[in-house]
Amino acid sequence: MAFSDSTKNSLIPSFLYSSSSVSSKSFTLSKLLNSSPAAESAFSHHSPSLMSKPAAAAGGFAIPAPSEPGKIEMYSPAFYAACTAGGILSCGLTHMAVTPLDLVKCNMQIDPTKYKSISSGFGVLLKEQGVRGFFRGWVPTLLGYSAQGACKFGFYEFFKKYYSDIAGPEYSAKYKTLIYLAGSASAEVIADIALCPFEAVKVRVQTQPGFARGLSDGLPKFVRSEGALGLYKGLVPLWGRQIPYTMMKFASFEMIVELIYKHAIPQPKSECSKGLQLGVSFAGGYVAGVLCAIVSHPADNLVSFLNNAKGATVGDAVKKIGMVGLFTRGLPLRIVMIGTLTGAQWGIYDAFKVFVGLPTTGGVTPAPAALPSAETAEA
Repeated sequence: MAFSDSTKNSLIPSFLYSSSSVSSKSFTLSKLLNSSPAAESAFSHHSPSLMSKPAAAAGGFAIPAPSEPGKIEMYSPAFYAACTAGGILSCGLTHMAVTPLDLVKCNMQIDPTKYKSISSGFGVLLKEQGVRGFFRGWVPTLLGYSAQGACKFGFYEFFKKYYSDIAGPEYSAKYKTLIYLAGSASAEVIADIALCPFEAVKVRVQTQPGFARGLSDGLPKFVRSEGALGLYKGLVPLWGRQIPYTMMKFASFEMIVELIYKHAIPQPKSECSKGLQLGVSFAGGYVAGVLCAIVSHPADNLVSFLNNAKGATVGDAVKKIGMVGLFTRGLPLRIVMIGTLTGAQWGIYDAFKVFVGLPTTGGVTPAPAALPSAETAEA
């Protein structure tokens, strides 16, 4: 769908269009030309189009920021590559950091009689496996969630732009929440295909002591036992857990951040410091993470059960855990873990975007394109 230049620019925060460095360079060039008639004559000879600009544009000319050397143009291949790299860092590092919490949570879901609470779960693990046992399965966690994060964030930015282009400026602003939901769901379908084999090995390593030390010996042992397709046995439940989780994660984050900038911060986002913007990203991510944990928890229990028990089905899981258990078993720990995890992920992701010169996520609602007036239509 084609956009005019003004419509495209309305989708990008205004503070990206120029910089202080550009202004200073423009002033220097203008001063040089005005102080030297010979230089002005020579410059106009080589660049008549620039010298023909009206004097109203005094102060020099400014090149749009996305076109400047070192700047990343919005929605360019470099933009999506940067978002993909940010997703790798945000998901891989944070999931690896909470491996001890994830380990206790998985064992509480699989064996609640032995792991009765968070504190007793840590005590059992420490007694039986020592301190090293708290990080069992960290390699498949790091690699799996790095791959998932790359696809999750990279494809979310792609699908959000793609669906916005299909809807057009007016409807993309009017139905922005639906675009967030559709974009995040589409991205997560792809992301979970990348995650699923690593998740299967991780759960088996973490919940069956003695099965394997980690990914290097656990993956071939898993394949010998259940075949290559066995690595994807939990894909459908994983979709059931991750797609609602991701839809809530992205849509609620975008809405919460927009509300924070609209009602809690007195100045526009473009006038806020980068530190404040990153603080908003973390706060919005934490609240979104709590909502994510509640929505996706039943499917999380199913994934843990199916990956731990060979040949088990969803019916077996429901029968053994019970409907109430699906919604409540391990939920408090998961709320703490996912809330902190999601807040940190958005903080790291947006910090990386700021580092490479991109704006933080959310907080700016693009204005719909103005409809032509009756006089213009008649003309």
